[in-house]
Amino acid sequence: MRVERGEILSRAIGLDKHVTGAEGHLTILQGLELEVRAGEAVAILGASGCGKSTLLGLLAGLDNPSAGEIWLCGTSLSGLDEDGRAALREGRVGFVFQSFQLLPTLTALENVLLPLELSDTPGAERIARNALRDVGLTHRAGHFPRQLSGGEQQRVAIARAFAPRPGILFADEPTGNLDQASGEQVIGLLLALRRDRGAALVLVTHDPRLAERCDRRLRMRDGRLEPMA
Repeated sequence: MRVERGEILSRAIGLDKHVTGAEGHLTILQGLELEVRAGEAVAILGASGCGKSTLLGLLAGLDNPSAGEIWLCGTSLSGLDEDGRAALREGRVGFVFQSFQLLPTLTALENVLLPLELSDTPGAERIARNALRDVGLTHRAGHFPRQLSGGEQQRVAIARAFAPRPGILFADEPTGNLDQASGEQVIGLLLALRRDRGAALVLVTHDPRLAERCDRRLRMRDGRLEPMA
């Protein structure tokens, strides 16, 4: 996806999310506002259970809000069904998860290839190999996830996320399962690839090292986002 620097890639206006469970009616988000522009990295921090991951899923169109409007890559998510939201994300949106989410029966190369093949991307294998090269894992292309360290698995996940050249990348605790050295390496890769490709990066993290290297830091409190110094 080609984007112009400063282009608004994610926007939330008056976002509410309510759920009903065993403890009754629970408000997770209320009146939340957010804009994310191409080329910037935004860190979202907050206490466990405050709704950070819920927000990420809403911004990416993986769930529906109770109220409010969300735009993704210039398109309103209102009125789009699940298939429509999936079509909008294809080639535009990337994901990196704390638990890596690699398919255990596929090699590193095959994991990176998967989204490219699903979208019939021309030159898919070349793009996937280049993505593995960019994260320093050319020599691990034929290895399965169980043969890789946690840091290597996360680097494969980053290669998979960036291979389709998305305009925006959502990352949920991308260093949460890594030791300090591996976490530092992953932080560097995320920010370098974001910078080199002009993509926006929105990440949920408890890692102050990662948050401090982002352009903006926002804290979630009482269902809203507040700027941090």
